[in-house]
Amino acid sequence: MTSRIAYLGPAGTFTEQAVRQWDSRQEHEATPVPTVAEALQRLVAGEAHAAVVPFENSVEGSVPATLQALLDQERVRIVEEVLVEVQFDLLVRPGTSQDQVRVVATHPHAAAQTRAWTARHLPQAQLVPESSTARAAQAVAEGTYDAAIASTEAARSYGLEASAERIADRAGALTRFVVLRHGAPAAAPTGADRTTLVALIWQNRPGALLELLEQFAVRGIDLSRLESRPTGEGLGEYCFWIDADGHVSEPRMGEALLGLRRTCRDVRFLGSYPRADGQARPVPVHADEQAYAEARSWLQEL
Repeated sequence: MTSRIAYLGPAGTFTEQAVRQWDSRQEHEATPVPTVAEALQRLVAGEAHAAVVPFENSVEGSVPATLQALLDQERVRIVEEVLVEVQFDLLVRPGTSQDQVRVVATHPHAAAQTRAWTARHLPQAQLVPESSTARAAQAVAEGTYDAAIASTEAARSYGLEASAERIADRAGALTRFVVLRHGAPAAAPTGADRTTLVALIWQNRPGALLELLEQFAVRGIDLSRLESRPTGEGLGEYCFWIDADGHVSEPRMGEALLGLRRTCRDVRFLGSYPRADGQARPVPVHADEQAYAEARSWLQEL
């Protein structure tokens, strides 16, 4: 049976680029879906074997729709990540000049990353948010808008042309995409791994965040990302999204997770998986596996 993968569509999105980058041999049947939530729903329902969704951008930060969808679904795991360089063009229907552009559509993240360019070159234009840059390009092809801020791939997909190329305010922006599976075990450790989890504290009190951070600090675990997000349970109720360098199979990471489990109301483990950049983070001598083995041996002798 053909392996199916759901991704945030329509065709021409940066997510589709991430799919092709991850599935370079085209071993999967890729199906675009309109929202991140639907991609995960198809995954949980067994209608897809994997899902690829945007997770974080180097300029605009995390993708809220993805974080919320992951919280809403149980037993969905991150098994891989993909980094895609993001660049934008101003796409128009053939024959449209820039001075004819009055309404521009794009995704809010793309609008934020091209804000200076549009203010300088299209000060008269109205910016309209769309669910994705590719959907914006599709709408331009349908005649709904005058222009879209989207990828070169979207231009090819929808028969548009670039009125201006590479209009991002910052060069080299990256978007991190994650590959999800339902009920999958943690990926095998590689030595250059990342662990993603969500911690919900018992209550907002002095020292609660410090207590959480100490679980990692005393075990020599570096955090590459720490973000507070609303739980949806009430105003002022927050959870903490954490990316930690290391794998759940490492003694130091396992011990940190045990500490979190004891001190937090809930801990959602979202996966241990290889870093896309392949960069192994140094482990302090007091936190490597030999140090833990020696400590266990000492305790047993007592």
